[in-house]
Amino acid sequence: MSLDTVVEPGDGALLTVPANGRLRIVDLHGNQAVDTLFYDSHDIDNRYSAFDTIRAQRAVYLTTGSRLLSTSGDELAVITDDTCGRHDTVGGACSQESNVIRYGVHTRHQHACRQTFLTYGARAGIGQRQLTHNVNFFMNVPVTSVGDLRFDDGLSAPGRYVELTASRDLLVLISNCPQVNNPCNGWNPTPVQLLGWW
Repeated sequence: MSLDTVVEPGDGALLTVPANGRLRIVDLHGNQAVDTLFYDSHDIDNRYSAFDTIRAQRAVYLTTGSRLLSTSGDELAVITDDTCGRHDTVGGACSQESNVIRYGVHTRHQHACRQTFLTYGARAGIGQRQLTHNVNFFMNVPVTSVGDLRFDDGLSAPGRYVELTASRDLLVLISNCPQVNNPCNGWNPTPVQLLGWW
């Protein structure tokens, strides 16, 4: 095993995962959203594309067998094991600005995933221009019949995990979501575990 670490809520990680390496994200306590971005480690502008991923698999939710595609149409990774069964790829990451719009001005100074992405991404030259729609592992964002999104209580449980196999050398940028204004974290953000084999 090459990686075994715990990421506290509101904290993040920047990982280098080589081609064929496996990364497992474990929801230790259940109902914890893990916002995640993927980049070709040799070209950070070739990054995860929610649009291309959704279009290629004709599904807005991710699970075992889902191929995560890049802006160039390259396969970045494949979900090879999943004990949760559904992960969001359209809800995006929370930010201080979106918190104010959704929940009120009193939330302006609450920490958000976008800040975590920028803090950890800076170590690899990932800035605002390289941030894009992310995967929200374990997060439940139903799409209604009229196309609206709802942030609902999660479908995960303690110990459930998602495992990905890298299709190329990757940078994986993670924010363990601190959101307390909707039920995506069960109103109580908790730690997650990252395990890696490469």
